[in-house]
Amino acid sequence: MNAPEIPLKSYKSLQGLRVVAETNVQSDSKMHFVVPPPLTEKVSGTTGHFRTYRPRPFTREERASTTILFGGLHWRVERVLQGMLTNQGYASEILPTATREDMLTGREVADIGQCCPTSFTTGNLANYLRSAAQRIGAEQVAKDYIYVTAGSCGSCRFGQYHQSYELALRNIGMESFRMFMLGQDKLDQGDKAGGGLKLDMPFLLGAIWATVVTDVVQDMEYQIRPYEVHPGETDKVARECVEYLHEVFRKRPARGKKLGALLWHLGTNYFTDAMREVRRRFDQIEVDRLRVKPLVKITGEFYLQTVEGDPNYNIHHWLESEGAEVYPAAITIWFDYLMRLAGQNFEDHIGIERYSRLKLGSLHTAQWLLRWTYMRMRRATGMVPHELPDQRELRELAAPYFNSRLDGGEGDMLIGKALWAYHKKKAHMICELSPYSCMPNTMSVGAMATVVGRYPDLLYAPLEIKGDAEVHALSRCQMILTEAKKRAQREYEEVLERTGFTEASLLEAIAARPELKRATYRIPHYGVAGTAANLVLHLAADITRLKITKP
Repeated sequence: MNAPEIPLKSYKSLQGLRVVAETNVQSDSKMHFVVPPPLTEKVSGTTGHFRTYRPRPFTREERASTTILFGGLHWRVERVLQGMLTNQGYASEILPTATREDMLTGREVADIGQCCPTSFTTGNLANYLRSAAQRIGAEQVAKDYIYVTAGSCGSCRFGQYHQSYELALRNIGMESFRMFMLGQDKLDQGDKAGGGLKLDMPFLLGAIWATVVTDVVQDMEYQIRPYEVHPGETDKVARECVEYLHEVFRKRPARGKKLGALLWHLGTNYFTDAMREVRRRFDQIEVDRLRVKPLVKITGEFYLQTVEGDPNYNIHHWLESEGAEVYPAAITIWFDYLMRLAGQNFEDHIGIERYSRLKLGSLHTAQWLLRWTYMRMRRATGMVPHELPDQRELRELAAPYFNSRLDGGEGDMLIGKALWAYHKKKAHMICELSPYSCMPNTMSVGAMATVVGRYPDLLYAPLEIKGDAEVHALSRCQMILTEAKKRAQREYEEVLERTGFTEASLLEAIAARPELKRATYRIPHYGVAGTAANLVLHLAADITRLKITKP
């Protein structure tokens, strides 16, 4: 029979509602009833409280016989980090760049609600361990290897990566395999469980310096490759430089454990001398910077903007193949942003929490030292790599559109970087890479809708990366890229008209100055985005100076 209707006003609690057995409801009803199990019945998988993942200890005695697995970045920084790990006494192996097959495995063995980067990284680890287990057995793999990756907390699912990894390990039958998370918000984290993994000051400083120098190498590589006269030369030199830096970090001198190590890293010429050698090697490449190309700045979720391969549809090399120059995302900017977030927290607690002002001052000093170190490496390479944008400026640019206290993912920095590139003519186009269903990036894309409404000539291509929708994402990017190419060509022609140069006179001026064909010759920024347009303005400025100084 049917239950009598209850007036809406009596719905003050659940006590007034009658529970009706499903068999008594008419078959054409659209309602669906789920009958809960009896309270005495145990539901599979819920027999105990949730316990966070706790790996078996990794002891000091195991260090010599255990290999650290890591990955998830671009190949340059991974290789130099491997040299740093060897220097610290660890055997290490870099996981191969994730593939689409890894993504499918990740979806199969881990949480189906995970974001795209988690699918790739989880599947990547699972497939590697499966392959290793086939060679030496699962028990030996669990004994001989550990996995080290970054961890976090907050609104981004990055804070739940460990759960996806744990689920994947269970589903491939390797529950005893050990993985350790490095907190991204601490510099000196001491010994991990067992003491085998010592995240002390020399370790973390080595990781930071390795990241800074490879950011510089990557930036130079992407500035040079689109204009190389002999195809493939830039890739060859970049790999030689990365191998050289691997040896530099492998042989890094030991200088103290805390303050001594910090002072040595800040004051030594060991790394700047190495970067001068890097510049010398890149200097051998001949370039033709009169090729008109749109400059595309990459932004987005950390993993997708950093990795180069299937996880982001090989977007960096695809853009180059379509005739663009790529402005890559430096990992150092992420470090700078993390310190800015921590500083904001201290700002909010001044007058509430003791020593907040002192902590804020210390953090600002650390931030300045990071940026100063990056600038030292830039100077050693002739100031060719791009500068780091100022975090305060990024926050101010983004403030009308995104609250700086919403810190999931890259937070307001995505909006700030887009506006910084637009207002300062640092790029013709922004390409933002967002994981499918990523909450922080969904918020930034929503905020960017307002930004584009206010600045309709800002070329913005938000690509939602699912891992298996390459044609859709790249075709969308190509539509914006077509407009960016037109803009770059128009900009170049306007500069020619303004300076009075012709194609013939340009070639003549460059032939008279052979240094302009060197890859490490620095072309200053003259308020236009394109490399060719800036070169024309540079030549015009030099001619003007010669006329002024001529007696």
